Amino acid sequence: MNFGTEFEGKHVIVTGALGVVGRWLADGFGKLGAKLCLTDTDQSALDALAAELGAEGSFGCACDLRDAKAIDALVSEVGQRWGAADVLINNAGVYPSGFLLDTDAEQWDRILDINLRAVHLMTRGIATQMIGANRKGSVINISSGAARKMRLTAAPYSLSKTALDRLTKGYGLELARYGIRVNALEPGFAAGSTASPLPEEHVKRVTASMPLGRASTADDVVPAALYLASEAASFVTGATLTVDGGNSIGSMDVYQDKKAPL
Repeated sequence: MNFGTEFEGKHVIVTGALGVVGRWLADGFGKLGAKLCLTDTDQSALDALAAELGAEGSFGCACDLRDAKAIDALVSEVGQRWGAADVLINNAGVYPSGFLLDTDAEQWDRILDINLRAVHLMTRGIATQMIGANRKGSVINISSGAARKMRLTAAPYSLSKTALDRLTKGYGLELARYGIRVNALEPGFAAGSTASPLPEEHVKRVTASMPLGRASTADDVVPAALYLASEAASFVTGATLTVDGGNSIGSMDVYQDKKAPL
């Protein structure tokens, strides 16, 4: 899909910008001329990324998404610089591995704070600015097929994404009257996270079991996000776009002797 000059000069926020998917998204929108607000926890790395992308008017703003006051400060910074954003991408998330019986209160709170609570606080703040500026914006929540497919040692993560699906629909319903669309994007499996590192053996097994047989790339994720943020999706809200190679519909693992369909 050719988006032409649609995103030139648009103001786009990407949370978790230093992660694998976050960098893909920042690069994708930046190449189309968008001005970026990149947020994560390392200010120097954010400054370097903003300089690397070279998008004029872009900036990095470190923010601890577990801190409501820090989120308020980030929203205020966006308001002072831009008045209001055009696109908010709630990408930041953590994927810790552990059994429920080993998950303590601190671990539980960290997962829900970053994967769900921060999305609410960011959306509330940025959407309020959009409404004040009479801007018909787009909010994209980066979700996961784990919202529907339970994963062993990742139950709290799956729960957070199931709740995120409902939050997406709730905001989609409430913000529709203002012309603000809210959708979820479920990228496929992409290893390489430093926030939630995965063992190499796990990466190999997951990739091998996926119906389309490979991990996600920027060429899969970025066009999907651009579509949801574009005028081509002007009649799409409260929806979930899954681009995961079939990972969420089932596994290609076969445990019985019969290996062929016939």
